[in-house]
Amino acid sequence: MTVTVRDLRPDARADLEGFARVRHAALPFILITPESLVHDLTRLHPDAHYRPLIAVADGEVIGTAQVHLTHESSEPGQGNVNLYVHPEHTRRGAGTLLVRAAEEHLTAHGATRLFAWVLDEPGNRAFAELHGYKASRSAHFLRLDLANGILPPLQDLPPDVELRPASAFAADPRPLFELDAETTADEPSDVDTEFTDYEAWLEETWRHPLFSPELTTVALVDGRPAAFSAARTDGGTRYGTVMTGTARAHRGRGLAKLAKNDSLHRARAAGYSEAFTGNDTGNGPMIAINKWFGYEICGTEVRHVRALG
Repeated sequence: MTVTVRDLRPDARADLEGFARVRHAALPFILITPESLVHDLTRLHPDAHYRPLIAVADGEVIGTAQVHLTHESSEPGQGNVNLYVHPEHTRRGAGTLLVRAAEEHLTAHGATRLFAWVLDEPGNRAFAELHGYKASRSAHFLRLDLANGILPPLQDLPPDVELRPASAFAADPRPLFELDAETTADEPSDVDTEFTDYEAWLEETWRHPLFSPELTTVALVDGRPAAFSAARTDGGTRYGTVMTGTARAHRGRGLAKLAKNDSLHRARAAGYSEAFTGNDTGNGPMIAINKWFGYEICGTEVRHVRALG
């Protein structure tokens, strides 16, 4: 069977469903839908040079790659190559073809260093190393059984704190953008990220089809956003928190825990049965919070880096 690589077509339902199917089979801890793929392809900032690729054999999508530059970084030339092959179709050359096409695209747009998340399994790590990528930091995927697990009870709030859904900021989300920008800047990462473009944040985050402003909880201190837990859902039974953080001036008070607990309780009440999240393995405070909720590690990825030139 001949394997070919080409661009994902946003107007081809079979491409979108095939991409989502492969990603779910290879990485079931991440929420992805055909609608979210179309949104990313058509709404990401032009400076990202985003290019999703698919590997196809006999008309079936068997591999995927999400390829882009980290345009929010103050350091230019930081590229991302995140590829996954369906577990039933490995060792057919799809991964090598995807890497080659991804690297050619990023190099043409000025990339000098490439980053790839790789599942922490011998075959995947060996593949990355064979193509010149060296292991760096790692991160865990965590799962919580919302349907059958026992969440910590909701706690009393301090007198100066209130919890509100992000939907309460629909008329003016800028305070949430500013909070997201501050907390993201402090996240452990190989690449610094700075959110400075409010309009891009609106398109890529606030208006993302998986983002749930109703289930995202914001903790306010004296009426101003101080912490939050951002939620995404797949429209079915799966819920994920993609960012939980606290403004620097309010850390150490447990506000992120209050926000996340509120969001989890409301997600369960809304009928979601599985909760997913992720943690850098060096982020001790969030790992402790998630263990307190009952999350269990269900997978690990290792960031790999390759310098070009």
